[in-house]
Amino acid sequence: MTVSFAPSFVRTYKNLPEQLKQEVREKIALFEQNQKHHFLRTHKLKGRLKGRQSFSVNYKYRIVFITQSRTEAILLAVGDHDVYA
Repeated sequence: MTVSFAPSFVRTYKNLPEQLKQEVREKIALFEQNQKHHFLRTHKLKGRLKGRQSFSVNYKYRIVFITQSRTEAILLAVGDHDVYA
């Protein structure tokens, strides 16, 4: 899986604590290898975010993304459940 980063993702990522940044990098690497890995808990979103998906960084933080094709994803946002708002 090829991963691209939306400007909104990059801005939010820069403001995260360093330890959380490390977790995010690890989960993105896992996502690049296997987007359906059970540690990620990847799922489709509903409602206002229909058409997007998310995966877990940890129990609190998520990454929202869209897929461009079977081999390309764009990461849109990283944050706690407020990222869904």
